[in-house]
Amino acid sequence: MKKKFIFFVLALIVILVIRENTSNAQTFCNPLNLSRPFSPDQLSGEGITDPTIVLYKDNYFLFASNAGGYWFSGDLLSWKFVSDANLPFENPAPTAVLIGDWLYFATSLKDKIYRSNDPAHGKWELYSSSSLLSIVSDFGLFADTDGKVYCYYGCSNHDGVMVRELDPQNLLNPIGVPVTCSKTNPLKNSKSKPKPNSDKSGNNGVKGSWMNKYNGKYYYQCADLDNVLNSFSDAVYISDSPMGPFKYAANNPFSYRPDGFVCGAGNGSTFADKYGNWWHVATLTAPANRNCPSKLGLFPAGFDKDGNLYTKTDFGDYPIIIPNHKYTNVSKLDPLWSLLSDNITAQASSSLATDPVTFAFDEDMGTYWSAMTGDKGEWLSFDLGSVCTVNAIQINFAGKETKRKGTDSVLANQYLVEYSLDKKIWKKLIDRSTCSDYQANPYEELKTPIQAQYLKITNYHVPQGTFAISDFRIFGSGSNHRPKKVSSFRAVRDYRNPHIVKMSWEKSANATGYNIRFGTDKDKLYHSYQVYKKTRLTVPCPDKSSTYWFEIDAFNENGITPGKLQLVK
Repeated sequence: MKKKFIFFVLALIVILVIRENTSNAQTFCNPLNLSRPFSPDQLSGEGITDPTIVLYKDNYFLFASNAGGYWFSGDLLSWKFVSDANLPFENPAPTAVLIGDWLYFATSLKDKIYRSNDPAHGKWELYSSSSLLSIVSDFGLFADTDGKVYCYYGCSNHDGVMVRELDPQNLLNPIGVPVTCSKTNPLKNSKSKPKPNSDKSGNNGVKGSWMNKYNGKYYYQCADLDNVLNSFSDAVYISDSPMGPFKYAANNPFSYRPDGFVCGAGNGSTFADKYGNWWHVATLTAPANRNCPSKLGLFPAGFDKDGNLYTKTDFGDYPIIIPNHKYTNVSKLDPLWSLLSDNITAQASSSLATDPVTFAFDEDMGTYWSAMTGDKGEWLSFDLGSVCTVNAIQINFAGKETKRKGTDSVLANQYLVEYSLDKKIWKKLIDRSTCSDYQANPYEELKTPIQAQYLKITNYHVPQGTFAISDFRIFGSGSNHRPKKVSSFRAVRDYRNPHIVKMSWEKSANATGYNIRFGTDKDKLYHSYQVYKKTRLTVPCPDKSSTYWFEIDAFNENGITPGKLQLVK
């Protein structure tokens, strides 16, 4: 009896420790909140892309195209921008790799290789020149556990990839001849032939080459363009050797987000954090081909018991926990907060006719509300409909492309957020009226959750143009019931195209939207669609010969109600 009691006490302590670790963990929300110097070019359709994150000396270093610098962080939450390093930031598709005690950096179509043992302070040295890297684009560098180094580039997304071994003892010069590794996608027909073994074949090849090693297997990753959505997903090919041949993984694309506030989740890279947890950083775009700058997103990833690499992108634009320990279940990284700000009632100090207040709450990164001016005092106020618990806020600023007035020394958004229970007494919630860092989409997790029905944001300063917000997003919990369960739905393959599954279901009472999860195994629903309002969906399934399991989860401001699994042959 005494032993049982001791065991119970120990088990209780373990549970409390786990809960304490979880409750103390902080969250982030995609798109990533990255500070950097303001530039009018950031308001155009071109944004930051092609991200790479490398863990070096207890810091994470984030490199990306069009960034004008790079970021580093000790916790994946707070990022510091470095712009004064002597690196070729004007070149696209940067990549980095840890070799020995040094962090190496290179970019596409640039023959220079740089290295640093103090990248946090921007101290880099020119290491070597490479005739190979000067003619290839979107390449990836990989350092194996046996000390060998490889460069991946060229060929096409479905015919192969060029691999070249580099000499880590001799300025990373190429060794031998390039090898064309087979990486055929059996689900797509390609009329093109593998390119010859020539370095020059690297100019028009795969995008976003990346390699990880896990449990003795090699996971080659590259971007795959979705022509319908005009966004990238990421595919993975597996081999027992770094030189291939590579086999197309059954759960491809392993990183894909076709719908929601942010889309894409492709053209990225995969890495392990300090605790051995895996993450995938990727490029995000607006839905429906909107002309909106691309941003970066971070998603939990991992390898299942069968060695499948996967990325969790469902609710990938909701808050996500950054754990302070090794996790075993990615679903536990959801803090169980709901979106409170979808299609709510709002008022503003003024609005442009083309950019009404509804655009600030439509869950579309490609639209925005705009005041008529950028003057101090412009405001946006909204009603949540009832008293709710607010845990976090994300403000996605937009910018009307107008010229700055005079010589403005403050290139940042400055604002004040207030809240109220009765719209009479207002309390200060977030004061950024003296902020000096430019952040396009600041995210604030409240140290102490509040009770509120009304919120208001007042402009103090904008770096350019009008006071404009693409979406003011509020996360927490409502005071009503979760939606009814979607117990059944209709899902059939299109007889004209068996790659397509057409779905329909009855509207769930009190549901804001639906999260459709699916996969080839009922325990591996790694793919998802997130839709609002509509109850019909056309889903492209990569493998027309495989059966797929589907589940539709209904959600609203009060939480998520899991649905029922259904097999589609």
